[in-house]
Amino acid sequence: MTTALYMGTFDPITNGHLDIARRAALLFDKVIVAVYAGSLKSVMFSTEERLALCQKALADIENAEAVAFSGLVVNFAQSIHADVMLRGLRAGADFEQEFDMTLMNKKLAPHLETVFLMTNIEWQFLSSSRIKEVAALGADVSGLVTPEVAEALRAKLNNRPGRAGR
Repeated sequence: MTTALYMGTFDPITNGHLDIARRAALLFDKVIVAVYAGSLKSVMFSTEERLALCQKALADIENAEAVAFSGLVVNFAQSIHADVMLRGLRAGADFEQEFDMTLMNKKLAPHLETVFLMTNIEWQFLSSSRIKEVAALGADVSGLVTPEVAEALRAKLNNRPGRAGR
């Protein structure tokens, strides 16, 4: 049985992330979407919120599950007996960052392989940061995220100070 670990901040999970998870579920016996709890990035959603949104988004993929983790990803991968670490690529800029991270992970855990999947062209422009930005500016992000994520964004943005009644 081959287990793939797809890790990220997922703040929030997008249709691009789901594209990678769905396609990976066809390639691997098990896909674990791991929500990083110790993000150095500024996040909009708590770990629990991000995990719940991922779990809902993955509910129809039988061999995929979402979990939270912290610490070094290679240590987490070893603890769950992952065979590969899965990464999604959108464009050249993604490759440079992912290349550096992959080399470090390979140094820390030589037995773990990293597999890259190109995001479907429909989602090449999509990022969690961009989703949050355009949603904060009032754009409709449905069709780019699941309905649950779109609603969570609306609720989060409407509850920010100075945003009441929007």
